Amino acid sequence: MSPDDFLQFSEAKARVGQLLFYDPILSGNRNISCGTCHNHDFGGSDGLSLGIGEGGLGVGPERTAGSGPDRIKKRIPRNAPGLWNLGAREIHVLNHDGRLSISDIYGNGFNSPAEEWLPQGLDNILAAQALFPMAAQFEMAGNPKENEVAGATHDRIDAVWPILAKRVRAIPEYVELFARAFDDVSRPSDVTITHIANALGAFVGREWISYDSPFDAYLAGNAAALSAEQKQGMTLFYGEAGCAECHSGPLLTNHEFYAIALPHFGPGRTRRFDPYVRDVGRMGESDRVEDAYRFRTPSLRNVALTAPYGHNGAYATLAGIVRHHLDPQASFERWQKDEARLPDAPWLSDTDFVAFEDFRERARLKSKVDIRPRNLADDEVQALVMFLTSLTGGESVKGRLGKPDRVPSGLRVD
Repeated sequence: MSPDDFLQFSEAKARVGQLLFYDPILSGNRNISCGTCHNHDFGGSDGLSLGIGEGGLGVGPERTAGSGPDRIKKRIPRNAPGLWNLGAREIHVLNHDGRLSISDIYGNGFNSPAEEWLPQGLDNILAAQALFPMAAQFEMAGNPKENEVAGATHDRIDAVWPILAKRVRAIPEYVELFARAFDDVSRPSDVTITHIANALGAFVGREWISYDSPFDAYLAGNAAALSAEQKQGMTLFYGEAGCAECHSGPLLTNHEFYAIALPHFGPGRTRRFDPYVRDVGRMGESDRVEDAYRFRTPSLRNVALTAPYGHNGAYATLAGIVRHHLDPQASFERWQKDEARLPDAPWLSDTDFVAFEDFRERARLKSKVDIRPRNLADDEVQALVMFLTSLTGGESVKGRLGKPDRVPSGLRVD
């Protein structure tokens, strides 16, 4: 890869975005930021199978579900993915189910859950994506009656964003930073949610660029960059193990959707008319029955930094998710609940595994598999894992701007 493979982002916009990314001012109750679940300390993720959003306490694998009336009401339905290389030009779709994509179907440049209510003027798909956690009840908005943002989420999604923009432009330091970064901002009233989203998109796209791994050094001609075991794993990856059939190209993903029978747990992402808890994946966006239980192929760059694995974080280790791919149906039957990294929340325990224990849903999940089984020995699995570790970047994993020490709102930085 090279810089030409990425969109270009303004450093001045990225510096505003860095502060906004870690500033809880963009959450309904001012108690959680983008960086809480996508933290520099945890590879741009949170180290949990399913995230703990609004109402939780702490950060990373030690984050708790809170207590008392402020405790979480629901787990985040999907695993928080790492943010590596999302500014690559080849990326046209985001989210595990692809519910955000570049398209002009609604006249604003994107096919998204906001449909025609997404604001105009967004620079790229990263800016568009930045808007949705702010408007999600269990991610950043909060519960109804707690704050005006949470109330607005139950009116219409575009009612949320002006409230947050007003908060930001009320802080003189932010207004000054926006005026430096954006030609069309000269006074507080000029700052809109579009400016905020574009700043966040610039930060995400510029911060997590990573293609300085041992694998990249090997591709550039340094044969010694990979160990013998990693080279064995690379041969398997591009050969007998069949990994590259889906994990191909510079980002090691073909951006397509596949069903691999990962066991279901947590609240899932149900459609409005679904009668019970489950997660149908891509079908929830496409409404095509053939897309049931399919999820987007993730990029494998820096994959060793972003455990646990799968759209719901079903496997805590690389070896676990590799073995699942070798025989999805048998692995589905062997999977145990304690493999999930779920912070304790006894009030949710009755529903955490309700779909997993439903024999009809288990049968449907297990029956839908798009990859064929492979037979590899234990040492070959280990070689594959070692090759995957060679995809971890060098200096790039620290980011460019990093985590700020403070934010203009004066709120806590996670």
